[in-house]
Amino acid sequence: MPIDWSPAFRPARWLQGAHRQTIWPALFRRIPPFRRQRERLVTPDGDFLHLDWFGTGTGPLILLLHGLSGSSESGYVRGLQVRLAQCGFRTVAMNFRGCSGVMNDTARCYHSGETTDLDFVIGILRSRERDTPIGAVGFSLGGNVLLKWLGEQGDQAALFGAVAVSVPLRLDLCATRMDQGASRLYRDRLLRELKDYLSVKRAHLQRIGRADEARSIEALGDWRAIRSFWEYDQQVVAGLYGFRDAADYYERSSARQYLRGVRVPTLVIQALDDPFMTPAVLPEADELSHSVLIEVTRAGGHVGFVEGPGPAQPRYWLDGRIPDFFDEQLASLRHAAARPDR
Repeated sequence: MPIDWSPAFRPARWLQGAHRQTIWPALFRRIPPFRRQRERLVTPDGDFLHLDWFGTGTGPLILLLHGLSGSSESGYVRGLQVRLAQCGFRTVAMNFRGCSGVMNDTARCYHSGETTDLDFVIGILRSRERDTPIGAVGFSLGGNVLLKWLGEQGDQAALFGAVAVSVPLRLDLCATRMDQGASRLYRDRLLRELKDYLSVKRAHLQRIGRADEARSIEALGDWRAIRSFWEYDQQVVAGLYGFRDAADYYERSSARQYLRGVRVPTLVIQALDDPFMTPAVLPEADELSHSVLIEVTRAGGHVGFVEGPGPAQPRYWLDGRIPDFFDEQLASLRHAAARPDR
């Protein structure tokens, strides 16, 4: 599949610019309340993950992965769950460790290259529903995790389709970009949330008597002075996960190098004006497997992609494009199953 440089997204005239596209939906998107069912999965290492389910019946199932410092409560996750339900899909939103509103019970957190929890969850889903078409969507960090897992699994990835949005395909370039210009505002907020997360986790581990796990957090040193993602990933991610340093983490975890190994039909959606990265993160066509289609928009910001005539009538382009892609893949499956030579 090629790289498509002219997908159908057209940014709202009242929401021009990367920062407006990025910030507006995060602050002002309103989703009517709906009831989900939470499931607690115990992980092989004795910790737990929370899944938030929506939809009924036996239709196709889509797994959703949020971004850095996000959760199943993020507007882009909840909005897509509602839209996919309207299109006949069931959904389950996976919260990375400690992101569900309940702190997890080990020092282990999550990062852009950590795929074992995703592999565990998909294995559980597939064991329960062996004949159900299962797809996945990842946003930002969750998109990097998903693409890396797809590349690692190759032909063994038991999904009918996947979508990844606003993916930091080269983590080193993205970390550097966040130190520049107005992107520093996003950097500072995310780092503040990550440092708060570590403080809460350490206190939680001490409170539940997991002194050994709490010491793993304490051994990272004083993280309050961290001012960049390079520093955070050097001190925290490398310290917790055994990478040599931040550069080693970025080199081993960036999803771009795994795209050749993807065998599941996969759509990657990127905006050229994404303030979390630069166009340099985009792969060349020869870096892609035939299963990967990249759609590159000129605008859209980071997980923005807002259309519509005015603030009272916003349209979220992803909520249309993603279900359409999954419908296309299901139609291909049905067509293949109906071929007389099968």
